[in-house]
Amino acid sequence: MSGPGTVFFALGAHPGRAEYAVAVAVLAWLAAALAGVTAVLSAARHRVVPPRNGPWRHNCLLWTRAARKDTDRRNARPRRCGRRPPPAIAGDQRGGRRPPHTTAAHRRTPRMTGSTRGPLRAAALAALAVLALAGCTRAPRSAPSGAPSTAAPSTTAAPSPVAGTDAGFRRLESTHRARLGVYAIDTGSHRVVSWRGDERFPYASTYKAVLVGLVLRTPSIRLDHVVHYDRDQLVDHSPDTGKHVADGMSVRALCAASIRDSDNTAANLLTDQLGGVAAFAGQLRRVGDRVTRPVRTETSLNGAVPGDTRDTSTPRTLATDLAGLAVGELVPAERRAQLDGWLRASTTGTGLVRAGVPHGWRVGDKSGTGEYGTRNDLAVVWPPHRAPIVLAVYGTRQAANATPDDSLVAAATRTALADLG
Repeated sequence: MSGPGTVFFALGAHPGRAEYAVAVAVLAWLAAALAGVTAVLSAARHRVVPPRNGPWRHNCLLWTRAARKDTDRRNARPRRCGRRPPPAIAGDQRGGRRPPHTTAAHRRTPRMTGSTRGPLRAAALAALAVLALAGCTRAPRSAPSGAPSTAAPSTTAAPSPVAGTDAGFRRLESTHRARLGVYAIDTGSHRVVSWRGDERFPYASTYKAVLVGLVLRTPSIRLDHVVHYDRDQLVDHSPDTGKHVADGMSVRALCAASIRDSDNTAANLLTDQLGGVAAFAGQLRRVGDRVTRPVRTETSLNGAVPGDTRDTSTPRTLATDLAGLAVGELVPAERRAQLDGWLRASTTGTGLVRAGVPHGWRVGDKSGTGEYGTRNDLAVVWPPHRAPIVLAVYGTRQAANATPDDSLVAAATRTALADLG
């Protein structure tokens, strides 16, 4: 961005139409002042200078700069401006010289010299600059009222990293013999704590919180629509969908089951409601997520093989996604309240982030478990009298038969919250 809007963005505000108008008016005033100064300087350089030896021959003769420097002012060639001068004298008393030329070629107005051209050029450029800035700094267009906003939420704007937080996380990795990824966002102060925040981790079932958020922000998906499915569509760990093969489940019930009980079939059916895995990836891009890489569905996405980038993301990306969906404005307020309620009602993460927060803090989370000892939690934490904190904690190991470790996630939560202050 360039122009007056840069000033307001540098101050941390979003410029509106009034601010742009004020900025353009100030620049226009400065350009006008510059033009006035250059005009005065130009006039001073080309003022009328009378001859030293005698009265003016005519009150409308402009004497050029060369004439003023001439030692004999009477022999200078004046340039006319106005009426015809008196008739020329046939000869000069001093040696019979011819009088100054009075032909049409010498009655032109003063020619613009280098000394006048520079200031006037500067004034013209200043005026053009104001016009260019006025044209280039329109107030940004708002999103149509009928469509959900795709702008980044204000809760995650301008993060301020907290320094000196590496030692605690490094110690946890050494103690638990695992690779740990943490990203915590204080949505009030915009302070963040990050450890391997931009490294890829298998997301396992934590993606379900983001999936449900994307379903909720899609106006064409009606929450009371009943989805019917066959028994052969059921996959492992489907405690809710397994009970409703005969009558089906509403989209709202599938959302609740996917988060509250981590129902895998419910998550697959919601993915179908978006249009499939490719459409899910497209919805992620619409909210600014170009990192998360969904490829498979439940339960094959839980493979978590080290080095496999399928069904992976980064702690920073998933925390930012959840901040926009559950705290920011990517989801309409009424549906966002439902998402937060389902997260708080989750039953699968009691030993994870919930075990690492101080007493009295509310937590809404979506846990995830995969092979290679993968244990994750993606959560929103509501401290008393403070803005929410969004926290992503991901842990995985190198051995295929490694055991998931809830205590690693809880300890990482305590460390992150202590670092945020």
